[in-house]
This record gives sequence, C-alpha cells and structure tokens, in this order.
Amino acid sequence: MKDEAGCILSIKALSHRGLLLIGNTKCKMIGAQYLIHVISLMALLCSANASIFGVANARPKCFPSSLISQLRGGDGDGDAPTSRPYLPYTLAIRDSIMIAHSFHNNPNFGPAGGLHGATYTVDVEFASKELHPECKWVIDIGAASEMVADVLKQFNYKNLDDVFGDEVMTTTEFMCKAVFDGIVKKLKEKQMINEGDEKLFEGWIKVTLWESHKAWASFEGPAS
Repeated sequence: MKDEAGCILSIKALSHRGLLLIGNTKCKMIGAQYLIHVISLMALLCSANASIFGVANARPKCFPSSLISQLRGGDGDGDAPTSRPYLPYTLAIRDSIMIAHSFHNNPNFGPAGGLHGATYTVDVEFASKELHPECKWVIDIGAASEMVADVLKQFNYKNLDDVFGDEVMTTTEFMCKAVFDGIVKKLKEKQMINEGDEKLFEGWIKVTLWESHKAWASFEGPAS
C-alpha cells in the first residue's frame, strides 16, 4: 500500500483474535476495535515516513480520518465515537412477549407480509464500567426487571399494527429499538422521581429480540 509521500506499508498483524493481512486485503476473524488500533498505527507510521522523506505536510490518503471515525461508529465528520466502550460488568434480564403483526402485504416480506403471530425472547443487557460501591451491582436487578416488564407490557398480546399504525414495518430490528427507547425513558422517569439521589444506572444498554434459536436482532446504545 503506497501513499502520496512514497511510503510503502505491508504489515502483518497477529493477535489472539485472528489474522489481519493488509498486504493482500485479506481479513479474517478480526474484531472492530483491533482493526481500529491497527489502522491507527499504520496511519502514524505513514505520517512518520512522510516526515523522513521531507514531506511532513503531506496527508496520507491510505487512512483518512473519516475511515477511522466510521469504524468507531461516527459519521466521518469528526464526531465523537458512538461504539460501545469497554465495560466489563454486565447484568442481563430475560423476558418474553407474544405479538401479532403484519408487514402490510409488502411483497418484500413474502408470506410474512400478511397478519401472523410471533413470540420473542427478549434479553436486555445493562453494562457498566464499575460496580456500585456499596451494593456491588451493575443495577438493582429488581428495578431492572420491573422496568423491562413495564416496557414489554405495551406490546405483549397486542397487534403491533394497532400500536404503531399501518405504515410502520414492525421488524425485529425495529422492535429492538422500540424496547431500548422505552427502557431509557423509564430510567429517566425514575431519576426524575428520585431527583437528588444517585443515578439508578449509568452505562450501556443492549436489547436483543430472538425470533428463534436461528435468528435474532439487537440494538444498543448509551443509557443517557
């Protein structure tokens, strides 16, 4: 790989997570965070070589900043990373809902376009950087279970066409976001009621809906 400054990069990087061979563009079994670190390192090397060759102001084209930003979850315009940070502690709540819905006979959905039922297993994960100093928990499991149940009862035994309207495609992916938004809203409501007290939870939330043991979808983001 060669940039405008004349630096040639051919790097093999090995890790416990897999092999990245940039030289012939083969990537196998590699995590996004590891890829970010490798690309960042290569960009630095590229810049260093440019300085050595007397073109310190040259901007390497091989790794534009927008690429690294996009890999981190940004839109490429220098925005803050939105991908999940390293949060070692996780508490998960599992529940389920039974729903009916249709995809309004949209031909893209085939036979599922008509009205049909589904049972979702719902996993809600709460991840945090550290445990509560006194209680040694990520979040009060009772409070978390109550919040999840309160959100899911809006959909349980309901026709989602009635809940969201006839124009909305209530896919599994869409419902993950709907459950996520409901939980974040519940957290904010509880915090407003207990104003002045410490926050019930700070961290990252991931919602996964399982259609079956073969197929699932998820949505995740910061709790606030």
